[in-house]
Amino acid sequence: MTSADAHSIVFRPLLSALAEKWWLLLLRGMAAVAFGALALARPGVTILTLTLMWGIYALFDGVLALWEAAAGGVGEIMPRWWLALVGVAGLCAAIAAFTWPGMTALILLWFIAAWAIVIGALQIWGAFQLRHEAEGEWLLGLSGALLIAFGVIAFARPGAGALALVWMIAWFAIAIGAIYILVAFRLRKFKAAA
Repeated sequence: MTSADAHSIVFRPLLSALAEKWWLLLLRGMAAVAFGALALARPGVTILTLTLMWGIYALFDGVLALWEAAAGGVGEIMPRWWLALVGVAGLCAAIAAFTWPGMTALILLWFIAAWAIVIGALQIWGAFQLRHEAEGEWLLGLSGALLIAFGVIAFARPGAGALALVWMIAWFAIAIGAIYILVAFRLRKFKAAA
């Protein structure tokens, strides 16, 4: 990187903001790689664990929404009946996750697939926005394309089996994590230049 590049980072607000927090992307990448490695090591436990963790989240979210509806502290922001409905839906989702973990795992897969497609599209958009500010933006675009591919495959072949799903999630996490780590170190160079 030349001194002109270092000086011009001030005029690249998106790149400057990302470079300032490069270590957060590094941590996300390391966490994704660790998750993928654990999922490969313990595939039988991973899908059930994901389903039950989501059930626990839905239970707490439902209880807290009902508590907030009963307390009435939200004022005009949202109606209490809406919070009560959210709370009941959360409790029902939690009961379903604990009672029918297999069906819940399939529904959870659909949510994960939809999330992957949306996040992938946003990352491709982000790479497109960065194309004039930094080299290597294609890595962010590649991670977005991998996310979209994962989401499409997960929607198209949900019955491929829990083991295949866990392996797909594990390899996806490792690939995305490695890309995040690469992008983080590239951003670190910009941070050092600023």
